[in-house]
Amino acid sequence: MCERGATDIHQHLWPEALVERLRTRKRPPRLDGWTLHLPGEPPIAVRPEDHDPLRRACLDPGLRRIAVSLSGSLGIEHLQPGEAAPLLDAWHHGVRELPEPFVGWASAHLAEPDHDGLTALLRDRLIGLQLPATALATPTALEKLAPLLAVAEAAGKPVLVHPGRRQPSEEPTPPWWPAVVGHVGQMHAAWWSWYTAGRALLPRLRICFAAAAGLAPVHHERFTTHGGGRLRLDPRVFVDTSSYGRQALDAVARVLGIDALVLGSDRPCAAPGAPELGAAAEHAVHVSNPCHLLEGVRP
Repeated sequence: MCERGATDIHQHLWPEALVERLRTRKRPPRLDGWTLHLPGEPPIAVRPEDHDPLRRACLDPGLRRIAVSLSGSLGIEHLQPGEAAPLLDAWHHGVRELPEPFVGWASAHLAEPDHDGLTALLRDRLIGLQLPATALATPTALEKLAPLLAVAEAAGKPVLVHPGRRQPSEEPTPPWWPAVVGHVGQMHAAWWSWYTAGRALLPRLRICFAAAAGLAPVHHERFTTHGGGRLRLDPRVFVDTSSYGRQALDAVARVLGIDALVLGSDRPCAAPGAPELGAAAEHAVHVSNPCHLLEGVRP
């Protein structure tokens, strides 16, 4: 039975088990105290209060459910299996121990996924599977990954597509460059890969693209102009609202309809915006649509 209340489907919070495991590592991704080291990037100071579940819950007291996922920038899904396994185990153990209102997305190793293990995780408090957009970069890549997505489909659980690892640049770029250029490009590729091949492979899967799929749906006119045909709407495809405001979300809603938008804030990387689309739209985005995505039903 779907809960009646607002749901944020996209936040990040590192449970204690994952923090401690990252601190035992000798090479990136690793934590030195609260300093994060990633391959090819300068050290990043992490605010410990951002990963305190009690403080986080107080930021949005109106939320009945907060869905947290493994940070795609860590690149854990791409590590060698022996390196990834203890980190994934720590994530899954830790996220299941979080208090209400937190629920969690499962993650999987991409080169050697454990389908049976994922099936068990999806039966135990985890609401679906998160994948990095880089794993869906082309229709062919999506086809190779389809057996993993099929595990979520068989369990009746959704998939969340989230920006993946940043690609280090050999030239200096502004600090906002990865989010505005790299991540948007990743989400575009994943959106159009799914649009091209996804539904034929996975006819019942519910799937959500973070950050409004980088506004990929708004490019449907260009898609049509260059021979893609008319845009097909799909009631099992969603986009979350993270990183965007009224202008962008209004444009996406005009293409996909308001039923495709779900609340996603991307805390602590960003705070939830105020799309100002009206009371009925706000209820749909905060309550009805997340329920449809996560449970497959309307409240």
